[in-house]
Amino acid sequence: MSICPPCPKCESPYAYEDRNLLVCPECGHEWDPAAAAASTGEDQPVVKDSNGNDLFEGDNATLIKDLKVKGSSSVLKIGTKVRINRIVDGDHNIDCRVDKVGEMMLKSEFVKKVNG
Repeated sequence: MSICPPCPKCESPYAYEDRNLLVCPECGHEWDPAAAAASTGEDQPVVKDSNGNDLFEGDNATLIKDLKVKGSSSVLKIGTKVRINRIVDGDHNIDCRVDKVGEMMLKSEFVKKVNG
């Protein structure tokens, strides 16, 4: 009996083999273990800043223009530092921490990556 890797979708440890595929009984996800081993980082969306540089989790960036905060009367000023926590799919594709403001989601087109 071979030990199967956990499900890549729900991390269930109960995956089993069915011919040349692995199947998760909890979420129903089926995947080819050979193709899964060959592809790495497939689920991570590619996000670019205003200058075309790739953004990754943990990067630092600054705002390139003043932005109004929706639902508030405050404004985020140009040059405000942000720390990228997560890259997500959707319209606002950066989940980040903004200095002196807190957690929020921003569009990548309004930030510029900072080296260092």
